[in-house]
Amino acid sequence: MNPFLAIGLTVAALVVLVLGLWALAVRGNPSGEDFYGLAGKHYAHRGLHNAERSVPENSLKAFRLALRYGYGAELDVHLSRDKRLVVMHDENLARTTGADMNIAAVSSDTLDGLRLENSGEKVPYLEEVLPLFSGQQPLVIEIKPHGKNYARLTYRVCKLLDEYPDLQFCMESFDPRVLIWLRRNRPEIIRGQLSMNFIKDRSGLKWPMAFAMTNLLLNFLTQPDFVAYKEEDRKNLGLWMCKTLWRVQEFSWTVHSQERADELKAKNSILIFENFAAQ
Repeated sequence: MNPFLAIGLTVAALVVLVLGLWALAVRGNPSGEDFYGLAGKHYAHRGLHNAERSVPENSLKAFRLALRYGYGAELDVHLSRDKRLVVMHDENLARTTGADMNIAAVSSDTLDGLRLENSGEKVPYLEEVLPLFSGQQPLVIEIKPHGKNYARLTYRVCKLLDEYPDLQFCMESFDPRVLIWLRRNRPEIIRGQLSMNFIKDRSGLKWPMAFAMTNLLLNFLTQPDFVAYKEEDRKNLGLWMCKTLWRVQEFSWTVHSQERADELKAKNSILIFENFAAQ
């Protein structure tokens, strides 16, 4: 055999093998058109917030406003030192409250004395938000572990959710350990892998993990029901394979214009939006 032909065939076989393994790695659970009743809804990112109008992100006021306009909402949950489920995006409280403290290091006594973004709004707990949405609009609940508390945090969120049988919701996390825990312990809960281009924005990850997370290569462990991908980074081979080969539902975050929303809806993506009234 011609040596150049042999080399070409070997390279082609290796490419096919790599692509095949990649396709297996990014697998997830296929979903129906209505995606468990969560499709056809738009989700206000951290509630329908607007700092200029004294409606802070992840505040009860922002969540009530989302409900008033018929939206679902996305929110974030941390665990405080005294094991309260705190609705807040950042691990540190400085940006949103001016108090330079980590949520995991403070108790509810301290949290109760803080106010969001120079408003009268307090830092909410998850048990204050869930009754607002129960029987009304769905929630996308992001689990935000600190250190090794992923199991304890996820367990406590699930236990609280059990008290609201009329609430439509799904759970998501950047941390694959959360999804693995849900898969093993609460497989009936709709779970999603959050991701983005971590190669461009490393976020403290070492390069191998950044590459794996960017390309959804841990899906074979987490087996997500959906993938929530940063909308500006969504041109990604792993995401394309996950959606095309495995029919996994996509959420897009965070959408900032109706024009972009229309483009993503045409691609059957569910929207997590902010700073405009999504239609």
